[in-house]
Amino acid sequence: MLKLHKKTFPELTTAELYDLLRIRSEVFVVEQDCVYQDMDYDDQAAIHLWLTEGDHIVALCRVCPAGTHMEEVSIGRVITTERGKGYGKRIMLEGIAVAKEHFCTKRIDIEAQEYAKGFYEQVGFRQSSEAFIMDRIPHIRMTWSEE
Repeated sequence: MLKLHKKTFPELTTAELYDLLRIRSEVFVVEQDCVYQDMDYDDQAAIHLWLTEGDHIVALCRVCPAGTHMEEVSIGRVITTERGKGYGKRIMLEGIAVAKEHFCTKRIDIEAQEYAKGFYEQVGFRQSSEAFIMDRIPHIRMTWSEE
């Protein structure tokens, strides 16, 4: 059974934080062969979301308030551990709902890996910058807006 978890940084248990950081490192550092500083102090202000199937994390993201990771409210560190099952779309829709509810925003920005543009477009994001290189990977800024 799929279950959504939503916690602020102080609410996370040590084990939960370890699991989230382990998966982020596994995907962004090891799988994508990209050495970068994942722990950037934005986690402390973020709301962390993850989906579990049984006791296995299948998707995660964090929602950062405006002025932390980006100027606007942002969603980042989006990962699915089981691709092709709709978990990525589900975690993004939950992230958008949390951004609206907790941060009263009508605009969300992301820094998306360029190859994932189509995925983010499925949940309402539109490209809002030219491509740029971040951590040796092509990225684009994308924006979701209620207006």
